[in-house]
Amino acid sequence: MRSHEVTREQELLNSEGEIAEPGWARSLVWKYSRGQIKAPKFRIKEWDYYLIMSDKFGLALTISDDGYIGLQSASLLLFGEESWEHTETILNVFPMGKLHMPESSSQGNVKYQDKRLHMEYRLEKNKRILKCNFKNFLDGKTLRANITLQQPDMDTMVIATPWDQKHAFYYNQKINCMRASGKVEFDGKTYTFDPKTDFGTLDWGRGVWTYDNTWYWGSGNADINGHAFGFNIGYGFGNTEAATENVIFYDGKVHKLENVRFNIPGDTGPNPFISGGKQVNPKDFGPMDAPSYKAPWTFTSSDGRFEMKFVPVLDRAAKIDVKAICSDQHQVFGRMTGKAILDDGTVIEVKDLLCFAEKVHNRY
Repeated sequence: MRSHEVTREQELLNSEGEIAEPGWARSLVWKYSRGQIKAPKFRIKEWDYYLIMSDKFGLALTISDDGYIGLQSASLLLFGEESWEHTETILNVFPMGKLHMPESSSQGNVKYQDKRLHMEYRLEKNKRILKCNFKNFLDGKTLRANITLQQPDMDTMVIATPWDQKHAFYYNQKINCMRASGKVEFDGKTYTFDPKTDFGTLDWGRGVWTYDNTWYWGSGNADINGHAFGFNIGYGFGNTEAATENVIFYDGKVHKLENVRFNIPGDTGPNPFISGGKQVNPKDFGPMDAPSYKAPWTFTSSDGRFEMKFVPVLDRAAKIDVKAICSDQHQVFGRMTGKAILDDGTVIEVKDLLCFAEKVHNRY
């Protein structure tokens, strides 16, 4: 499979409300406009998800407007001998655009505030400022965070793919390798990020999804001998015949990969090497409770350029089932070892890189 790279700036959707030119890009060459979407407002999904990690702890922040439901959350993650995590979520009914999510990741600030949670993402030149004040995060104690992510001029991963349903599409950007500084405070402890070793990632998404979806996604960053290295891998995001979102990041440049398969023990999900990017039925992904998420995984690539072993240390499992809305998530954090090969054949040796890989099934 050869992915189609889009380089010409253009509108994301045509007059019929469909993606004008499916593919992938290194920046937001497609212009997203909420007003051009032909689907009902309650089906539009817009989210900004940040994950900031050191080798011993991490913080995840989400602001999202998913049409008939909004989901605002924070997670504190500890990766010591006794790994631990806690996620707190606030749900909003029918936001449908009331959060005024920006139409570009490079313009506009994002803010959510109620009596319990104040979360804000602010853009400044070549940096992103993330603030969170979450009252009663756990046992009546407040979680506070003030993080700065450095974002110099660099490639990102952008993908625009259709779903096999009229007016449905997936438009997504992953910004990896943003060096992180700042701190998180909780329960009398302070967790400080060091930009020499610690990084943040932004998952920026806009689109119209089908009701029932299962996907696989993995991402990680590290400083390897003074070089900023990262990766983004995944499948299950609509029809990816035009492009996948599998890439390596290295010193600010993207190196495109072909298909990458998640080999989770006991998992009976589809093989992306065989499906060829065609959208698959969520039922083909196998039961969520069958895989052994805490057993070692492997990752393999159709082009032989991403071959990894993965040893889990923490399964951030979450399940919501309230009639029409269902979410079953396994975001597994662990250490990855193996090799990644750049476009020019350079082999990057990866050892015990702390990252995550997940399998998620949503009906909403």
